[in-house]
This record gives sequence, structure tokens and C-alpha cells, in this order.
Amino acid sequence: MLYKLLYGLHDIYSPFNVFRYITFRTALSVLTAALITFVLAPMVIRKLKSLSIVQQIRGNGPQRHKIKEGTPTMGGLIIILSIIISIAMWGDLNNIYMRVMLLSLVGFGAIGLVDDYLKVSKKDPKGLRACVKFGAQILLALAIGLFLYLNPKDPYTDILSVPFFKKWLFDLGWFYIPFSIIVIVGSSNAVNLTDGIDGLAIGLVAIATLANGVLVYISGHKGLAEYLQVLYLPEIGELTVFCGAMFGAALGFLWYNAYPADVFMGDVGSLGLGGVLGTLAVITKQEIVLAVVGGIFVMETVSVVLQVASFKLTGKRLFKMAPIHHHFELKGWPEPRIIVRFWIVGIMLALLSLATLKLR
Repeated sequence: MLYKLLYGLHDIYSPFNVFRYITFRTALSVLTAALITFVLAPMVIRKLKSLSIVQQIRGNGPQRHKIKEGTPTMGGLIIILSIIISIAMWGDLNNIYMRVMLLSLVGFGAIGLVDDYLKVSKKDPKGLRACVKFGAQILLALAIGLFLYLNPKDPYTDILSVPFFKKWLFDLGWFYIPFSIIVIVGSSNAVNLTDGIDGLAIGLVAIATLANGVLVYISGHKGLAEYLQVLYLPEIGELTVFCGAMFGAALGFLWYNAYPADVFMGDVGSLGLGGVLGTLAVITKQEIVLAVVGGIFVMETVSVVLQVASFKLTGKRLFKMAPIHHHFELKGWPEPRIIVRFWIVGIMLALLSLATLKLR
């Protein structure tokens, strides 16, 4: 924790006192994670190519994606490493919530890593069997949910907060645990489903992380929380530094993942980042807000559910292909147009989520 070492010098040289402020350390975490990503990415991309760790394209996907076969994958390792290093420098690792977030990032990332490895080694885009993949995700989410439920430091352990309303707080009791599993696992897989075209998922993750960072800072600041009528959660504010690192890593990775992508983040990135967004929402009691700010992720997931249900019940498909970004591809939309338009909607949803602060 470099910041504690530097802050310890404030008695000698007063300007070092600035390291006590979460906002300053968040800014440093953004810049550090982005810089690390810029430095690591070219080296990692070359290594992935040399090891033939490249993307396998599904035969039943859009045919235009065939030209992407051979693009290095598992680039999510760059994102995870950048976040961890940045947090180690500017975050407080003694903060219990910071540890939970790191567990979520590494845990879900590890599940994705195994999935990616099987896809590459067997040259089969299916990877892990669905039952194994979901089972591992559920067990990890269960561990996180149980820990948070039993956390004596959380004054609102099993509370569900409803945005737009000041006093709408629901005590979920023991149901908080399965609810948290649904949120975390659902978020992880929603980001994974969205990661189908260059830069789409990582751009939306950056947008959602930025909005969540604002909400986290407010929830951890007693004065702002009371003024804006949101739950004040002691020690939560430190997670703003985590959001900063995640935002910086996402921006840095987007440089190489933007269309046409030099590298894909793979399941190690999408499952890891999605799991973190879900865990963050559960910790900060912003589960419903996550569904708003991550509306595109929700839409992608719902499109898959509706497509499968429609085909099984009626034999007909609602969309040309699911997730829905593939539907627009098959309608003839150029990939960059889909990406930018989805980002625009994501930004609007992020602003809507922040608007809930003044409507409470």
C-alpha cells in the first residue's frame, strides 16, 4: 500500500497529507491502471500470439466474424492485473469490502480463465460445460453473499433499497443470500453475453463503473449520504478507489479492444468484470440501480432468454440471432454503429441512475 507509506510522510512534508483523500487516490488509481494496461498490452498480445492463444469463432455465429478468428484472446488478464496493481498501490487492503471485491474479481476471473483455456486447448468454442461453469459461479457468489450477510460491520445487512423513493427499504431476511447470488451470477453472465463484438462490453463496463463509482463515494460520505437521502455505509467509500482502478483498466484495454480489435478479453475478463459489478451492487445496496445503469447488459440477457423460450414453445425465433447485438448485425448494421449506439444508450442509462439521487 504505497499510499500509506507516502501519507506517513505528511508530518515531515505537509503536501503528503493529500494521500488521505479518497478522491485523490481514486484519480491516481485511474491513471495508474490505464498506464499499466498501455504498457502491458503490447507485450501480452505478442505473447498470446506466440502461444497460439487465439479466438475460436462459433460456426453458428455471424459469418462476418470468421475474419476475427486468430485474434488473441484472454486479454482480460491484462485488466485484472492492472486493477490489482493499482489497488495495491493506492487502495486500503485492510478494508474488508476491498478484499471482497478482489476475491470476486480473481474468483470469477479464474472461472473464466479455465473456460478460455479449454476453448483454446481443445479448439472448441464451447469451453466449460454449462453445469460446471454455473456451479462454480454460484458457489463463489454464495460465499460472498454469506460473508456479507454475516458481516457485523454492515448496519443494513439484508436490506433492499428501492431508488426514486426515500423510505422504501425492504428487509429480505435470509432471502438476501439467494438474492445476492442471483445478482452476482446474473451480472457476471450478462457481461459475458454482451462481449460479442469489438469494444462493446468493455465500453459499457467503463460507463457502468464510472456511474457506480459516484454512487459508492456518496454512500461512503456521511454528509452527502444524508443530504441525498441514500444509505450511509461506513467504510464503503474506499471502494471508490477500486472503481477508479477498474475504470482506468477498462479505458486502457478499450484502446486495444476497439474495432477492429487487437485482442479480446475472453471469459476471464467478462466473467471477472461482470462478477465485480454484481458484487459492488450487493455491497452498496444498489442492486436495482445496477439493472438501470447496466440496462444494455439486461437487454442482452433478456433477448437470449426470450429467444430460447420462443423457439422451445413455438418453434419460431423472435430475433435473427441472440444476443440482440447479433440481431442488428444480421440486419446489416455495421459493427461500429452497433457499438456506438449501444454506448450512447449506456451513457443515458448511467445518467438516469445518477438522477435517482435527486428524486429520492
